[in-house]
Amino acid sequence: MSQAIEDVEVEITVVLGQNLMPVKQLLKLGRGAVIELQENVDSPVKIYANGELIAQGEIMVTGENIGITLLEGVKSFRELGFLSK
Repeated sequence: MSQAIEDVEVEITVVLGQNLMPVKQLLKLGRGAVIELQENVDSPVKIYANGELIAQGEIMVTGENIGITLLEGVKSFRELGFLSK
């Protein structure tokens, strides 16, 4: 059973805010550029698995490490089709 779970690929995406920007402006950005978001660090982040919103969380920083704490689940693995019913 554990081998079957290890073979499942899941792409996790964490989103903190959004910003619309013309491609022309995007191409001018260099390394270390800062993009201002409409959210702040204390705002909840959205967590996606394979493009599906599954949870909300918050950013936590410990030393030089950044992590995400899950606050609320939106969909279960079963609803997403990762587990059979």
